[in-house]
Amino acid sequence: MLRLLSQRRAAALASAAVLAHESRDKLPIYPAPAPEVLLLDAPSGLETQIGAARTAATATYRDARAQVQAVVSRWIGVEHAVEARIKSLVDPTEPLTPGVLYVGVATLSGSILARTRALPARLLLPPVLLVLSARHFLPKTAANVAAYLGSLEDTYLPALAEKHDIANAHSAMTWERLKEAGAEGRVRFERGVLGAVERLEAATGLKLKDALGKSAAVETQVREAAGVVRQSGETAAAAVAEKVEAVREAIEEKVHDVRAAAEEREKADELPKRLV
Repeated sequence: MLRLLSQRRAAALASAAVLAHESRDKLPIYPAPAPEVLLLDAPSGLETQIGAARTAATATYRDARAQVQAVVSRWIGVEHAVEARIKSLVDPTEPLTPGVLYVGVATLSGSILARTRALPARLLLPPVLLVLSARHFLPKTAANVAAYLGSLEDTYLPALAEKHDIANAHSAMTWERLKEAGAEGRVRFERGVLGAVERLEAATGLKLKDALGKSAAVETQVREAAGVVRQSGETAAAAVAEKVEAVREAIEEKVHDVRAAAEEREKADELPKRLV
């Protein structure tokens, strides 16, 4: 029995081996699909370094170009702002062509006249002539420039602006007093001349008033002029007092604002200290 079983197993194994060999040798009925070919691109180390350098150079170029464009745009904005400011300062009713020429000639004349003088004269005469000629030939434009400079002074130099306002008020008061004194001196001179003519008439008997055209009308005019001078002096004094009061109020307001800002800064500085 054992021999029969072993013979059967050997026959089965032999038949299986024959079938497997025949299946390998036979061709399939349908064509087999072509195998897929995968190509892997493996860059070298040099190519990797070159790519990194190129990427860095491109990024640097883009950053530099953006910065240059920003600077150019900012410069164009500054040019537009300066142009707009100049147009706002120049008065359209004043012709600039002869006025600017006259101002330049006056300024250069100051430099020429002061070239043999002392150093203070050489430094002060050209700007003084520049300001005076600008106020004479281009009064509206000069007023606009002065107002703009005053606004800058109030914004960036408030302390200097306060002193400047006080100096302007004092100079205005002094100028009004000088004008009043000059008008009163002229009236006194006319009165003295009229009194001398009257005494001369009384001494000689000549009608000098008629010859000189001085009569009662002149006395009336003198009195009217004296009244006008007094009235103008009172008006000027009142105007100067109002200006001084306005300047004082403005100074007090600015001092109050400065103190408030200082107190706020102190509070802001104390808060971090308390937190610490």
